[in-house]
Amino acid sequence: MGENGDTEIIEHHVDEEMEKKRILRSHGSSFMESVTPSERDGHSSTQSSHRLLAYSDALISIIATVMILPVAHTKVQDNEELKESLQVLLTTKIAVYLMTFLIVTVAWAAHIRLFQVIERIDDCLALLNLACMMLITFLPYTFSLMATFPENILGILLFCACVMVLGFIQAVIVVYGFSRPFLLNDQIQVSENQVFYKHHILKVIMRVPIMCFFASIFSFIFFQISYVILAIVIFLPYISQSLKWCRSKAIGQVEETPDSMMFYTYHPNEPLSKERVEAFSDGVFAIVATLLILDICEDNVPDPVMVQKQYGGSLVAALQNYGPEYLAYFGSFATVALLWFVHHSLFLHVTRTTRFMGLLNTFSLAFVGGLPLAYQLTHEFPRNSRNELEAIQISCVIIFFAGVFQLAIWVAALFSERETLHPYVRYGGREHAFMLAKLALYPCVALGTFFLTCILSKFSASIFHLMEITVPFAFLLLRLLVRGGLALLRLIFCPDGPETRSALEEEEEEEARMPFNTMIT
Repeated sequence: MGENGDTEIIEHHVDEEMEKKRILRSHGSSFMESVTPSERDGHSSTQSSHRLLAYSDALISIIATVMILPVAHTKVQDNEELKESLQVLLTTKIAVYLMTFLIVTVAWAAHIRLFQVIERIDDCLALLNLACMMLITFLPYTFSLMATFPENILGILLFCACVMVLGFIQAVIVVYGFSRPFLLNDQIQVSENQVFYKHHILKVIMRVPIMCFFASIFSFIFFQISYVILAIVIFLPYISQSLKWCRSKAIGQVEETPDSMMFYTYHPNEPLSKERVEAFSDGVFAIVATLLILDICEDNVPDPVMVQKQYGGSLVAALQNYGPEYLAYFGSFATVALLWFVHHSLFLHVTRTTRFMGLLNTFSLAFVGGLPLAYQLTHEFPRNSRNELEAIQISCVIIFFAGVFQLAIWVAALFSERETLHPYVRYGGREHAFMLAKLALYPCVALGTFFLTCILSKFSASIFHLMEITVPFAFLLLRLLVRGGLALLRLIFCPDGPETRSALEEEEEEEARMPFNTMIT
């Protein structure tokens, strides 16, 4: 398609947006003329949901992240083999942490989708949301019971009961929201299929409670089936999408109304609120950084009696024994902060997030939440011991996966870059190489450190701490290194093409000036 065709598409897109706004204004005026005075009073009592959503995101990020504390505070004796202790951790506490993080983030994603439909709230919705938060924050306790007593059905019953009540409250929120249409988002307000919307959303919401009801029934008969059903609940969106794809291949594409593709679709490209993904992620990073200093305050403040007896009252002499702990703290904090910096840089250039990108972000945050465990392990054991080496390698693995899932978000965004990325950072854009280098730095450094510690095991602690200290400087020099590398590549492969390069740069600048709402989709 030529330039004229592109211009026509853009103008058509702008005309459509203006028509939607005109319809919304006319619909809104006619709607307000038709409501009664009491309804108008209720309408005037509504407020923006921003603060409620910020509170919900903060609460959910806290409850998801603090589940790492039982893992990080597990004491491993110096005379134990870390491999044996690690097997216990992986089969119990780490598994509980990861599954709890996934379950809580599934509930959080459902909360996002619900309040993408309901954009304004009143006192009733605020109270109903608090009830939802109470049940979500109780879920980790029920899952801990299930992990500690896997053959006792009480944990399963409590978990299923919480999910069923949560689903019922969300259904009440939907019914209440559709009974007062001015609480809904503008797209649904102007739709002629509000009844279809309500039934479709209720049907999707009630799937999980119904499955939990069957899981609770099977817990009395054969409790292993209950665990299988609960696992299906976690991955239900992707199972549902796979079954839908199989059905379309078997019997052909089933016609759906356009409205059914706008909300609650289970499609990987279904949009998620970018602002809420950022807020939840910031909460996790902030809590992880806070947990690190809490460990310092708890473990590295000497007892006054000990200082007086062993060090003659010299606090400086007493604190010298905690040197490795301080080094581990500052290195761990720098790692958390720089992973946040990379995450911030990534979402600064992301214009639209999808369900699949949210899933990858969840996995990245789950490993970020494991960094307090890495901090504890790096200074838990005697120097040059086998346990220290394995602890440092575990820390490298945690950092690697925290970074590699951030890189995966970038790759997923590139597959639909015109809808999800700013023009500057699209494939071939002038900032693309720099963003790619940012995202790849931690996975590459963590992987390199892991292999170096395998080869030079006697210097594993020094190598690891050197990595933590030098990576911040690498970020400072990264742009210079990337520009130098690109200049070298251009010199090698395009030695006589300055005119071409300048033309490409002008094209990029022209594309970057195009507003996001006029991008061709």
